[in-house]
Amino acid sequence: MASGLLPELAYAFGGPFHFLLPDAFDANLRTMREALTAAGVDGFVYFAKKANKAALFVERAAAGGAGVDVASAAELREALGHGVRGEHLVVTGPAKDRTLLYLAVQHGALIAVDSLDELDVLVTIALTGGIRPARILLRVLPPAQPNSRFGLTDAELAAALDRCVRAGDVVRMEGFSFHLSGYALQPRADLAARLVELCLKARVQGLEASRISIGGGLPISYTDADSWHTFLAEHENGHYHAGKNFHTGDFYPYHSPLAGADALAALLATRPEGHEHSLARLLRDAGVLLLLEPGRALLHQAGATVFTVQGVKERAGYRILTVDGTSLSLSEQWFNSEYLPDPILIPQDGDSYDSTDGSGSPGSPGSPEGVFPACVGAATCLESDMLTWRKIPFSRRPRTGDLLVYPNTAGYQMDSNESPFHDLALPPKVVVDHTDGPRPRWRLDRHFS
Repeated sequence: MASGLLPELAYAFGGPFHFLLPDAFDANLRTMREALTAAGVDGFVYFAKKANKAALFVERAAAGGAGVDVASAAELREALGHGVRGEHLVVTGPAKDRTLLYLAVQHGALIAVDSLDELDVLVTIALTGGIRPARILLRVLPPAQPNSRFGLTDAELAAALDRCVRAGDVVRMEGFSFHLSGYALQPRADLAARLVELCLKARVQGLEASRISIGGGLPISYTDADSWHTFLAEHENGHYHAGKNFHTGDFYPYHSPLAGADALAALLATRPEGHEHSLARLLRDAGVLLLLEPGRALLHQAGATVFTVQGVKERAGYRILTVDGTSLSLSEQWFNSEYLPDPILIPQDGDSYDSTDGSGSPGSPGSPEGVFPACVGAATCLESDMLTWRKIPFSRRPRTGDLLVYPNTAGYQMDSNESPFHDLALPPKVVVDHTDGPRPRWRLDRHFS
């Protein structure tokens, strides 16, 4: 980022803002496709739109020939309006309303069916519409997560398959899908293999069953292994403002030895339990197309969030910074957790500096000479509205007017829980386009909510 651009933007907007980096999204999509090709697997990538509301990423998905995963009529219209073809949409989510299902059928989108009632509505829409069949996947309840509210039980699957056969040409049953919580590869490979077997059985019934969707769940790595393990080992309440109590098990795994496309490659190389060959081999042998719906993994390093320090308060051994926004623009706090990558401090004179190790990684808030611990609070009247409870060890004294840049916030952080609380404007999104000129150019994202 060219020196001076962020202070200029902070001055122009007079409040917090997000900046988006399209090149990073394009690179993440490219490496994911390369992992599929290297494994010899036919696959198709859908961007999970819920991970970020910006129009930019839908536009980049469309330009790159990828699809988009939507879960509402508004998301579907937005994707169509920014260039995504109807057949490149997958519609997920529970108990979809009739308007969404009608639009999905009319535009030829693939629909992950979550209940028998939903399937019946789709059959009716396809019969009465008379334009095209309803393209569906049957969403499977993960056996390892029997209490999930999503997916069809074995009995419901059997009933759904029978209804698909009886529906004839009005329904194209293209396969099965699942979404599995967590990031472990073996359970994901095991369940994917089960879906391949379901495809083979469904074909015997005369159904197409040519593809499976394994949802998202590809981790990304925000920091290096040493910083992450040191943080976990030294974690204690005294590291946080007001002795805030966080459980390490509630944190996102901010380091993953296999992340993004590497995690996908490892998943494809995994041998599912009870099988002699890798998941990639099973997919190839069965002629099954693999569908992916990543969000965070496509948004890695594709954006950041910028606040201005508008107040500094002294406390015993540390400072409380107040910035010109709220933790509603840093969503991790609203899940009883903490966004752990250190914010980067940019002083008024424009020279950036951050925490003592310079990495943006979580570190110990000790206070040797030249270290200035500070937590970060929001510009609201709520005691609990903290962007960072942890006492960040800044290498220079934070001052009013400095900028705080929270890195890598494009995936779920910057807008999942945004709200105009206190009538504060929602932070705008700025697209930074890198050119061959002396500095990057910027424009506003075209999405206005």
